Amino acid sequence: MFAKHIIGVGLVLLLARPAAAVDSQDCLSKEAQREAVASRQAVPLAQAIHTIRPKNKGEVVRARLCRGADGLVYMLTLLSRSGKVTRATVDAANGNVVGGG
Repeated sequence: MFAKHIIGVGLVLLLARPAAAVDSQDCLSKEAQREAVASRQAVPLAQAIHTIRPKNKGEVVRARLCRGADGLVYMLTLLSRSGKVTRATVDAANGNVVGGG
C-alpha cells in the first residue's frame, strides 16, 4: 500500500512539471543574458513580459533565461495580488508563450 502511495506521489510530481522544464543549472548568467539579447538570440525580457501580460496580471517576481530543449526560453514566475503563483515559459527567440501563462 505504501509503495503505491509513493508511486502515485511521484507520478503527480512528474506530471506537474512544466513541459519546457529546465534545470536552474542550464540558465544563463546575467552577462550571458545580455550577450544573447545583444546578438539577437533572445528578445529583451521586457518583450517576453509584455507577451504574457494579457493572461497574467501578476507581478513578475523571478525571470530566468535558460537553455531549453528547443533553444533559449524565459522562465517567468508571477505573483498575483491574491497570492497565487503562476509560471510561464516564453520562447526567447520569438517571444511566443510556449508554456504556462
